[in-house]
Amino acid sequence: MSQPRVLLLETIADTADDLLRSSSHVVLADSPDEAACLAAAQSDAFDAIMTRGKGRVTAQLLDACTRVRVVARCGVGLDNVDVAAASQRGVRVLNLPGCNAQTIAEHTILLLLAVGRGLVHYANAVRDGDWQSRNHYDRDEMHNKTLGVVGLGRIGRRVAEICSAMGMEVIYCGPQEQSSFECTTLDDLLARADAVTLHCPLNEETRGMIDRRAFKTMKRGCILINTARGNLLDQDALVEALASGHLGGFGADVLAEEPPPADCPLLKMSNVVITPHAGGLTQWTYRDSCERSVRNVLALLANQPPESGCVFNADAFAARGG
Repeated sequence: MSQPRVLLLETIADTADDLLRSSSHVVLADSPDEAACLAAAQSDAFDAIMTRGKGRVTAQLLDACTRVRVVARCGVGLDNVDVAAASQRGVRVLNLPGCNAQTIAEHTILLLLAVGRGLVHYANAVRDGDWQSRNHYDRDEMHNKTLGVVGLGRIGRRVAEICSAMGMEVIYCGPQEQSSFECTTLDDLLARADAVTLHCPLNEETRGMIDRRAFKTMKRGCILINTARGNLLDQDALVEALASGHLGGFGADVLAEEPPPADCPLLKMSNVVITPHAGGLTQWTYRDSCERSVRNVLALLANQPPESGCVFNADAFAARGG
């Protein structure tokens, strides 16, 4: 029996790549851009497509891979996968809910403390020989402050738990969850919180939800953290709020445009800390998510059950009895 054929839109962890190649014929696209992915798709017939965060699985790519049965995202977010198109074509879409909850939560806390305590600013001052910068230190601890969590899913809940242990009062908005934390409206959260952290999915309802009105609703001096999706906020309004001093600081691992252009005003602001969408790229999480994704793909291609909860569009198949 011939081995299944898998199209990789991006590289994966070496251990996962070895596992995949031991049981299938693998073709790696030259790059994750659409043209390269389509070119790779036309080089062979494939049973599965695997991607991370950059390679896009579009309806056009699926039409070029008519034999594909499985599409897998080595991670959580499916912004780069046309799930509806896959479902219409009878293709199962796999992801790994919660695989990065701990590492993204840790990265969120890292950004919160770095912005709140001026870590980068003061570390750079010392590097430049300005030890006396301590004479102008005007930052404060997070203890006894109020944290507003927008979206209490796996990541948001973990952030809430850590910050609560740090002595912060935690409130949240979004779908009501079984939790000891207070659920409130977005407007009330923005008005009360000393720091706001975003952990909701990007969709038509949430796109641009943190806009000029939202920034005006926030407390003066509030800190905003975003490790979810860049387009949850209006970046022009963000720059205005930071420049005016109304927003006390901003920390992000995601931006509307990645990488940001060289003239992006956020890069020149001392109260901003931006990391290169690397919050989930710890060695363990990267390797684990790639290996689990490979095992799930190989299981489905062998008509074996994958791990529970990894088929994102399972309801579409249940509805048709498949």
